[in-house]
Amino acid sequence: MNNQKQQKPTLSGQRFKTRKRDEKERFDPTQFQDCIIQGLTETGTDLEAVAKFLDASGAKLDYRRYAETLFDILVAGGMLAPGGTLADDMMRTDVCVFAAQEDLETMQAFAQVFNKLIRRYKYLEKGFEDEVKKLLLFLKGFSESERNKLAMLTGVLLANGTLNASILNSLYNENLVKEGVSAAFAVKLFKSWINEKDINAVAASLRKVSMDNRLMELFPANKQSVEHFTKYFTEAGLKELSEYVRNQQTIGARKELQKELQEQMSRGDPFKDIILYVKEEMKKNNIPEPVVIGIIWSSVMSTVEWNKKEELVAEQAIKHLKQYSPLLAAFTTQGQSELTLLLKIQEYCYDNIHFMKAFQKIVVLFYKAEVLSEEPILKWYKDTHVAKGKSVFLEQMKKFVEWLKNAEEESESEAEEGD
Repeated sequence: MNNQKQQKPTLSGQRFKTRKRDEKERFDPTQFQDCIIQGLTETGTDLEAVAKFLDASGAKLDYRRYAETLFDILVAGGMLAPGGTLADDMMRTDVCVFAAQEDLETMQAFAQVFNKLIRRYKYLEKGFEDEVKKLLLFLKGFSESERNKLAMLTGVLLANGTLNASILNSLYNENLVKEGVSAAFAVKLFKSWINEKDINAVAASLRKVSMDNRLMELFPANKQSVEHFTKYFTEAGLKELSEYVRNQQTIGARKELQKELQEQMSRGDPFKDIILYVKEEMKKNNIPEPVVIGIIWSSVMSTVEWNKKEELVAEQAIKHLKQYSPLLAAFTTQGQSELTLLLKIQEYCYDNIHFMKAFQKIVVLFYKAEVLSEEPILKWYKDTHVAKGKSVFLEQMKKFVEWLKNAEEESESEAEEGD
């Protein structure tokens, strides 16, 4: 039996020694601001020295708590009041973006300061993103020069990955759009972004955050057209952005056309109605006929569940395509459209292995139905075919092509006799 008294628990707790370097000085925003501004004033406009000062200060100042104040100072020179104005009674510094020279080289140097700071203190990433979103909403409160500097800086930071393109959402603010501030800001921003990268990299970033189809929203609703966007940004020296938006619009219109076509076909709408709809869309969205025939072919082939047996699928395809021949024929009025259709058939038969033996039968059907004519078929056979299944399909077409050539020669000799 243990006679020792059991030690009673105490409520005093255990004391831990805190390392001096782990201690954070607790400031309110005003004291924090004064400390940062004093340090920036001492470093002067040497941005290398500024970056070193900010790096060292993070060890003793509470960047996490006062991230907004820190970024306000670095951009505007002091704490910003709602709307983007600097309070008169607050300290301010000229070592900031808004007091710097208005040129791309200076903004690139400032971008390095932000980049180094956020790389060193990763937790500032979210705070910086929120800060830029806020600054964009405050654009009307800044001078034109300040807006230009912020736009250039933002473009560089988007290019080097410090910022995510989702921050551009702030530019769709109704008041900024209405007064033309968003569009003017976007010009400077995209110029510096494309200068750092290229239009393909910019497009990829926009696509990642589903912003690639929203650029026209930089303008009021009554000006949201490809024509207005193209004119505005081309005149501002951003032709590549104008072309990108035009292409995006075209791609969107083509996808919409294909979707609507498939719905009309599945409903069994009359061909005359479908043809009328397609021609209106072609005119409205400037879609050329060779592109349209490709869309119609894809739509026609996607409306049916194909047999998996090779010996049965050819018969099924002929029956199905015979039904849709009048629709296809309405959009093969140009030689280029016929060639496009031939290449689409070739690619489809190659990509869907059960159709490999059906190629020649489909071409003959379309020839008889006047969807395709002699000249494009002969041109396809001679030099326009693609590599996919080339040897198989050329062999299949050999006898029919010979027949076409003979028929052509006979009609020529008859014509000569007639003369």
